[in-house]
Amino acid sequence: MLSWKKLLSPIRTGESPSKSTIDYTRTNFQRDYDRLIFSSPFRRLQNKTQVFPLPGSVFVHNRLTHSLEVSSVGRSLGRSILNLLSPERFECPAQLITDIPTIVSAACLAHDLGNPPFGHSGEDAFRHFFSNHHIPELDSWEASDLLRFEGNANALRLLTHQFRGRRTGGFRLSYATLASIVKYPYPSTLKEKKFGYFKSEADVFNEIASQTGLIQISNGRYCRHPLVYLVEAADDICYQVMDIEDAHKLGILSTSTVTNLYLSFFDDETTSKKKDIHETLSSVNDINERIAYLRAITISKLIEQCSSNFSKSYDQIMSGQPVKPLIDQMEGASAKAMDEIRKVSVNQVYNHSKVVEIEIAGFTIIGELLDIFTSAVLEPTKPISKKALRLIPEQYLAESSDNYSKVMAVVDYISGMTDIYALETYQLFKGIKLPSL
Repeated sequence: MLSWKKLLSPIRTGESPSKSTIDYTRTNFQRDYDRLIFSSPFRRLQNKTQVFPLPGSVFVHNRLTHSLEVSSVGRSLGRSILNLLSPERFECPAQLITDIPTIVSAACLAHDLGNPPFGHSGEDAFRHFFSNHHIPELDSWEASDLLRFEGNANALRLLTHQFRGRRTGGFRLSYATLASIVKYPYPSTLKEKKFGYFKSEADVFNEIASQTGLIQISNGRYCRHPLVYLVEAADDICYQVMDIEDAHKLGILSTSTVTNLYLSFFDDETTSKKKDIHETLSSVNDINERIAYLRAITISKLIEQCSSNFSKSYDQIMSGQPVKPLIDQMEGASAKAMDEIRKVSVNQVYNHSKVVEIEIAGFTIIGELLDIFTSAVLEPTKPISKKALRLIPEQYLAESSDNYSKVMAVVDYISGMTDIYALETYQLFKGIKLPSL
């Protein structure tokens, strides 16, 4: 069985356990949250695509606003399970238990830090490039990491890797927070659809698993940290529900369509509850405010249901058994409504022409940048390589001389770019735009 005493480990990466102290005034978990908020990679999320192209005349979600909202929902989920589960079921100091909402909230802030520019198309561009460009002198695990590039694994690398000139331990977050980020606690070599860490972070992940007491299910595969389910649920709730609101603001979905999608979550509510909802809607004339109200009460209902599902699955989760995502455990009206939102999102939102256009552009830009900088680190004596290497910030230069380390350094650099910086760098190399002093 998993133990919360270990699961809520406040010890930090790169820090000696003997030097670790617990400050209940400002705990390590609160420090985790603050370090993420004030970090440069987190700020750069403001110019990374969530779904729709940036910028636009109508403000829609980017990776930064999405992460902040996921963090808010995650905190609510953490508080909700504390209300549903008695303190005795945690079997650890009360001070640690009260920090669960903070840990979930911090992990939610970090969940998208490893995603490259241009949304999921950016991840596809990495995979496509490495599937069509042979990198010599890689073992099977290293090749698998590149061929199956994964933003989740890249987030753990960003948070824990010692970049040149930086401290050991990366962000030096607590083991509890880091474990709550790893949705897929196994390497790329297991050939699952997704994975949680690269070969370069294998030792770090093993230390996280050891410090938090994660159960090893098989060679290379561990159980999830229980709080991962809450982080995952917060992300699922936000992107499913908020993308519909963004689509409405952009005129992709009609007011009646979005209104009906949100209202369908309450088909199984009492007559009194439905009456209250319609009375509120009738008192508001502003269309966007009406949609915002429906979105808010929908999120509240999903938080309640996902928390309940966590409580119902608690014994399985604590024994290390895998359970379905909390949002997929919903039943009744909410389950039907969520299925309908997913269908509408795929058919009318994610395949909208403007979304496809930014995906195509991003795919091309990242592919070209990978070609330029990968060639530069592998063949540094070429004239163009020498110039390209001067553009790479020192922190992204590999400390090791092996090809895997060199290429991963390029992955670090390009995946950390904002959409605009990636575009400007691409235009510079293509001669489309000349720099100005």
